[in-house]
Amino acid sequence: MNSLNQIILEGNVCRQPELRQSAAGNYVCVMPLAVNRSYKNANGEHTAEVSFFDVATFGKTAEVCGKYATIGRHIRVVGRLKQDRWKNQEGKSMSKVNIIAEHVELLSLPRNQDDDSSSRAFAERKARIEETLVATNAAAASQQLDEIAEADELPAF
Repeated sequence: MNSLNQIILEGNVCRQPELRQSAAGNYVCVMPLAVNRSYKNANGEHTAEVSFFDVATFGKTAEVCGKYATIGRHIRVVGRLKQDRWKNQEGKSMSKVNIIAEHVELLSLPRNQDDDSSSRAFAERKARIEETLVATNAAAASQQLDEIAEADELPAF
């Protein structure tokens, strides 16, 4: 049985996403995300902090994010954490925790790009992008469920 591993982040893309294609032809997109948090410190003063995360997407979602997750774009990511482990050249054990996106929502554009949001062309383009992301995420979820079902099949007694 799998343990719970889920993360939800909402923030702004802070650098242009890196879209690559693997040797097998699969797309991978890494989006740097800035997540803001504000709180009251021990003195009761409002304090703000920013955390930066790299979020990886795959397949059609990676293609869409590579094209439309522009700098400043506000996005919501639902995904999971994945720890990579390796040994460096000196033989020291190293690790890094990555965020793997399983669902991405493209929310508002940066202020200077959102001004033409009343135009029909912009609204249609936005709707197509959202439909693509929803369809892509649904297809990926269906494929994962099929793989889980195949792996969980028990032999008949």
